[in-house]
Amino acid sequence: MRRPSTSTLVSLGVIAATLAGIALTYALRGDVRPNALDVVLPLAASGTLLLRRRYPVAVLLLIMVFVALYYRNATLDGPLVILPFVALYTAADLGHLIAAITIGAASLLGMGLGETGGVRHVENSLFLMITGWEVAAIASGGVTRSRRAYLQAVEQRALEAEHSKEEEARRRASEERLRIARELHDVLGHNISMINVQAAAALHGLRRRPEDAEAALRTIKDTSKETLRELRTTLGVLRQVDEGAPTAPADSLARVDALVAASGLEVRTSLDGPLDAVPTEVDLAAARIVRESLTNVSRHSGTAQATLTITNTSGNIVICVEDDGPGAPYDGGSGFGLQGMRERATALGGTLEAGPRPEGGFRVLAHLPLNGAG
Repeated sequence: MRRPSTSTLVSLGVIAATLAGIALTYALRGDVRPNALDVVLPLAASGTLLLRRRYPVAVLLLIMVFVALYYRNATLDGPLVILPFVALYTAADLGHLIAAITIGAASLLGMGLGETGGVRHVENSLFLMITGWEVAAIASGGVTRSRRAYLQAVEQRALEAEHSKEEEARRRASEERLRIARELHDVLGHNISMINVQAAAALHGLRRRPEDAEAALRTIKDTSKETLRELRTTLGVLRQVDEGAPTAPADSLARVDALVAASGLEVRTSLDGPLDAVPTEVDLAAARIVRESLTNVSRHSGTAQATLTITNTSGNIVICVEDDGPGAPYDGGSGFGLQGMRERATALGGTLEAGPRPEGGFRVLAHLPLNGAG
């Protein structure tokens, strides 16, 4: 069974109090004989009040009419005046403030005009009291509506702030996943590729030159150890556990010879300008681009030779990696390597171009501004 609303309970309480007041008035004034209007008008006004939330202005008008007819034509003088105050409050509370003020003012004006015929029905003090009650009812309804609107606005702002916080958290999580994926691709993919290259060299050397096979196996051992360290560090970040600081130095342009040696390629290297005082963000991004570019040459170019040029001039680090191999473009695979390099360059306000050379082979050209480290 559906429970009545709070508004209905309040209406029933007001109606009960009003009718009880009228009955008490009749009981105290036993010399007055009520007429039909003493019964019909209170019941009509009370029944109309039950619809105050659905039709606030219409209910207010009807109750004002019923009350005016009651006090002019009925014989009892019961407290039916309570009902207009409730109707005025409801109209103002539901946003019909102008209508409530207009109807309330009209009722007071009609009451005042009714007192100009020579016979006084309402004393001045009672008239002022009724005026004060009407003003208080309208003002209370307006204040209640304003407070409710304020609380709704505060709640809406809180919900929007919570939604923005959740969106920001999702965005940061997405960026972190992308960064981790890029690190895994750049570091682990490179190292595993080098293991594959060195393993092929070791198999070849076992048949022809055992000393080369030993060097290749030693490189495989060192590279796999570094791969495991990188993987352990990444997993430690994901698990949010306190790991010891990495013991191996991070990739850097100051150690570009180590990057070249780890590629397993024959690389013609040209360095121009100071590379040992580059901002950390730019230095790491540049080293990752060099590492990934050389890895792509090893994987896709079909040649074991490459050219690496790094310059530090005019406030920019310029990296150019070229090969003249017949292999397919690097984007023939997943394309994550080139995508990761572009993202690193773009994050620093730089650019990265990659594509086939007119004379054959492939070129990666990156511009990283030194002032974009922030």
